[in-house]
Amino acid sequence: MDHIVTVQDAVTAFGDFMEPTDAELDAIEQEMPVILADVDLLDAQIVTLDRIPTELDNRRLRRARRRALAARIALANRTAAATLPGGAA
Repeated sequence: MDHIVTVQDAVTAFGDFMEPTDAELDAIEQEMPVILADVDLLDAQIVTLDRIPTELDNRRLRRARRRALAARIALANRTAAATLPGGAA
């Protein structure tokens, strides 16, 4: 006779203790502008996958690249400012 065995680890692997911490949620919130800018860039790139990009597509790509770069620069500046002791140099 075969015994039926429950897989307790698989059932309880995602319990309440596995929720993100407040620090992790804060980090995600700080990175959200970069994430959204990257999504916009991916959207612009996806549109041009199956055709030759028009001038409008090229503008959209350039704008999306600039927004993504600006968001990354802003994030880097925020994290650098937060880690520098004594304020700006």
